[in-house]
Amino acid sequence: MSADQQDTSKFQIFRAADAKDLMEEGCMTVEPFSPVQRAGMDKLVAAGFMDGDEVKVLVNLPGFSLTHVWFKKDYPLPLHSHDVDCLYYIIAGSIKLGTETLGERDSFFIPTGVPYTYKPGPDGAELLEFRHATHFNFVNLAKGEAFWEKAAAIAAESRADWQTAVRPTLNVQTDA
Repeated sequence: MSADQQDTSKFQIFRAADAKDLMEEGCMTVEPFSPVQRAGMDKLVAAGFMDGDEVKVLVNLPGFSLTHVWFKKDYPLPLHSHDVDCLYYIIAGSIKLGTETLGERDSFFIPTGVPYTYKPGPDGAELLEFRHATHFNFVNLAKGEAFWEKAAAIAAESRADWQTAVRPTLNVQTDA
């Protein structure tokens, strides 16, 4: 049943084991790449880029979606934007966003159309993405060949580690 057909008037449970990959769910459209971006992405994929992430759509209801993202250490996320607002919550690990380092239980908000990227920390990062939409786009803004060359080198160097990586550990704090 598609997100547009789901009944939101009844109680529902969504199991992570049933979550589909982002592209399989069909909720993200990738805007056309320039020839430089296409060639760069082809190099990235050949170097092992697809081993560096796991993105699952946990919930996709009319007007609301929740996505779980696991980016492994040093995953080279291209500068990009989306056509909907997005609120991110870091479950475990850390990211570098601009000059800020964010860790578990930190959040950040990216408004519609704002370009951004971030780098997963030394243990990678697990995040939740909240959107008030069932569909959104990905506009790739990484334009220069230098980014693609560096990203492909990172993917090639990291591929074996990415294939055996384990999720970052959530640091549970207890009050004594």
